[in-house]
Amino acid sequence: MISPLEIQEKEFSRGLKGFKEDEVNEFLDQITLDLEHLLEENRQLKAEKQQMEEDLKKYQSSEGAVLQTLETAKALMGELSASAEKRAQILLKNAELDAQRMQREAKENIERMQEENAVLRSRFTSFQKRYKRMLEEELQRFDSLASELFPELQVSDLSDLPEAAPKQRKTSRSGKPNIDPNDRKKTMVHIK
Repeated sequence: MISPLEIQEKEFSRGLKGFKEDEVNEFLDQITLDLEHLLEENRQLKAEKQQMEEDLKKYQSSEGAVLQTLETAKALMGELSASAEKRAQILLKNAELDAQRMQREAKENIERMQEENAVLRSRFTSFQKRYKRMLEEELQRFDSLASELFPELQVSDLSDLPEAAPKQRKTSRSGKPNIDPNDRKKTMVHIK
């Protein structure tokens, strides 16, 4: 390719009927300027083309990175979903185990309370029998003592005795019954 400098320095030989030198020089100057302008434009276009190719490579590598990032994000979402599902299963299993434990403990408490209730019933029944036996023995002693002291008042059956009317206790002005402190002592003596 011819350069603007070569156009500028080109020398033409003279012939008989030659061109006007000023017009030729002016035309050559114009061609030189146009060629310089075209060469500069071509250089700029090449630079732009190179920049575009570099940008395209960047975008292509960025596209690869974006695709890789998307794949990584998809994989991560899958892992998070699996992890969340696994965690939910663990929480559900723990809740089921807690419910079973609570149910078992409640059942054990009920069984323990039933056993305690049975023991208390047994103890109460035993106490009731012992107390009844003790009262019967006391009644026998009382009957024996009564027959020794008062042989003429032998009563074969207690149901033959008239029932004593309950004593009405006097009440004080406050509305509370008057309690004789000796009543307790008398009662204690009879129980012994």
